[in-house]
Amino acid sequence: MTKAEIVGKIAEGAELTKVQAEKVATIFLDSIVEALKDGDKISFVGFGTFTVSEKAARIGRNPQTGAEIKIPAKKAVKFKVGKTLQEAVQPQKKKIAKKK
Repeated sequence: MTKAEIVGKIAEGAELTKVQAEKVATIFLDSIVEALKDGDKISFVGFGTFTVSEKAARIGRNPQTGAEIKIPAKKAVKFKVGKTLQEAVQPQKKKIAKKK
C-alpha cells in the first residue's frame, strides 16, 4: 500500500478531501519522525511500538577481500508488533483439548 492509497482511505473514512487527508497523513508521519529523532518511544496499543536503539561501533569484514573494516556507531529504529496486529496478520490456531 502506498502513501497515496492511505491518503485515499483517510479521505474516504473521515469524509475529507484528498488534500485535507494528505495534510493529516503528513502531519502524522512528521510527528512520528520528530518523536523518534528526540529519542521518544511511540506506542499504539494493539498495533505496536517504535523505539530508537544505539548500535555500537564494531569491526566487520569485507566479504570479498576479508579485510577488516570499521563500522561506525549508529541509531536504528525498531518496531515491536502489538498483539492485536500480530493476531490479525497471523491468527492463532485454536488448541484442541485432549481427552483423558
